[in-house]
Amino acid sequence: MDSVLDEFAWRGMLHDATEGADEHLAGGDRVCYIGFDPTAPSLHVGSLLPIMGLVHMQRAGHHPIALVGGGTGLIGDPSGKSAERQLLTAEKARENAEAIHRQLEHFLDFEVKSNPARMRNNLDWLGQLPLVEFLRDVGKHFSVNAMLRKESVRRRLESEESGISYTEFSYQLLQAYDFVELFRGEGCTVQLGGSDQWGNITAGIDLVRRLEGGHAVGAVFPLVTSSSGTKFGKTEAGTVWLDPEWTSPFRFYQFWINTDDHDAVRYLRFFSLLDRATIEEVEGQSEAEPHRRHAQRALAEDVTRRVHGEDGLARARQATEALFGGSIDGLAGDDVADIFADVPSSQVPSAELQGEGLELLDLLARSGLASSRGDARRSVEGGGIYLNSLRQEDPQGRVTTEQTIEGRFLVLRKGKKNYHLVKVV
Repeated sequence: MDSVLDEFAWRGMLHDATEGADEHLAGGDRVCYIGFDPTAPSLHVGSLLPIMGLVHMQRAGHHPIALVGGGTGLIGDPSGKSAERQLLTAEKARENAEAIHRQLEHFLDFEVKSNPARMRNNLDWLGQLPLVEFLRDVGKHFSVNAMLRKESVRRRLESEESGISYTEFSYQLLQAYDFVELFRGEGCTVQLGGSDQWGNITAGIDLVRRLEGGHAVGAVFPLVTSSSGTKFGKTEAGTVWLDPEWTSPFRFYQFWINTDDHDAVRYLRFFSLLDRATIEEVEGQSEAEPHRRHAQRALAEDVTRRVHGEDGLARARQATEALFGGSIDGLAGDDVADIFADVPSSQVPSAELQGEGLELLDLLARSGLASSRGDARRSVEGGGIYLNSLRQEDPQGRVTTEQTIEGRFLVLRKGKKNYHLVKVV
């Protein structure tokens, strides 16, 4: 029986694994887990690689557990952080955990009979731990010298500005105990995570051995960066979230469609479920016709469909086409605001659009798409002016409230790409 680590390896997802992990995973159905930090009510694209790790585990017949850190989220993981995290309340952590569960349902099958995904919250056991008993039974197995050598701790200790509190210093004990609790209650023997979690994972494996005499293994994924070395999932507009209220399907789709050529095929291996032959075919197409952006389109469609469904993908496609001269018929006002957020804009009072409305030539001149009424007339007569994707052929035409999108917007276009958004106020 092949190990799921073979799947990780050809996809470039395997950064490291503990000794014997390959044989353990090939030896039967295993229970595995990954922890998710509930610091926000949405996961972001930086969480996608661990999520896909659980997806591949489930597809291979293993039993995935998504562990939401409702307890450890109250403490804060120092890994990858240069300063103390803002502490969450227990109520907020639980609300965020529920939102994360809904997002994971897009990826994991919680209903299948053979190996359903499960979701657990470590606040359920960490919140019940007596401090003295925990320090006696768990703390005695951790060497402070070894804890100080961990990169996440050492980096903070070297920082004159922040240092590290005892609260965050103790994080690795709690995460290690999570593995013990899942080993006891769920029969979990595998932990996965990002490469920055290697020290926490190996600490948990050691604690399972010391407290339970059990055998456990771990594997970690690479931390994803772009070919330019920038942090994955960060854009000029900020973090790319999985929640459509935080990042619209259009913006989400655009994030993937704008992937650099050097990263597109690698990301396709990471984040899609396309098989090896299909990805290699797309790679060949991309090398032969880089201008067609085959890999980016396959990537954007696969990931957007998984996160936002067919409806979300359809909206994202239509919005993308609208940005390049396609129809905007049927788009909601919020979609229009999102699509044209970065184009020049102006305002017009709604009163001017009532009754007979405003002369088209005046609107064009006021918007700046035309330098004057005369210039506006020549553009209309030349067939180069569009209002909400409709070519304007009458220089005497007027613009009324009925033509607005939800009474909020008018979209003007001159030529193929020169847009202007009119906001009705």
